[in-house]
Amino acid sequence: MTKNVLIMAANGQIARLVEDRILNEEQFAEVHLTLFLRDANRLANLSNNSRVTLIEGSLDKPSDVKRAVTGQDIVFVGVVDHTSDAHQTQYVVDAMKESGVKRLVYTNVLGIYDEVPGAYGEWNKETIGSGLPSALRSDQIMEKSGLDYTTLRLPWLNDRDVKYDITHKGEPYLGVSGSRKSIADVVVRIIANPDFFKNDSVGIADPATQGNDRPVY
Repeated sequence: MTKNVLIMAANGQIARLVEDRILNEEQFAEVHLTLFLRDANRLANLSNNSRVTLIEGSLDKPSDVKRAVTGQDIVFVGVVDHTSDAHQTQYVVDAMKESGVKRLVYTNVLGIYDEVPGAYGEWNKETIGSGLPSALRSDQIMEKSGLDYTTLRLPWLNDRDVKYDITHKGEPYLGVSGSRKSIADVVVRIIANPDFFKNDSVGIADPATQGNDRPVY
């Protein structure tokens, strides 16, 4: 049976890694991708793929979001909501509830729960602190939504291979950096098994980077 997966902000680096795996791994042969982005020409190489639907739109427009969400089984938002009121998250949640779509995966950032210990936690707070309140609101909207959600609290990213450990809400964040391929791997695992990390806000990072006081590239 076909599984319909919507990827929003579909031209992002992590999103494109997910798309490549979905379209090329046998276990996902029955997955149809709807790719939502501002300019569909950026993914023109996929326009003739029978398993891909391209939709132009903005996360800032509820009507665009609703049009993309309708008929999906899983929604992955591959961009962090940096709007001051987290309205992008709210628009996605509202559209999913109106359309009867339950499974949502949304990227976020580390540090929203003051969960990053030590000198690196202080540096992270100084560096991205102005964006943490809106990022926290995004996570809280999902937690209260009644949807089957997963928040991915991303580390500082690099282009290394897949290697990560998971921490959960209420646990200290383990590691300071991680690879885009690792984040994509978590998303792919959720698409394969929607119960994976359901109703959880998870930190993802390379445990070998624990103890560093700056990102590891």
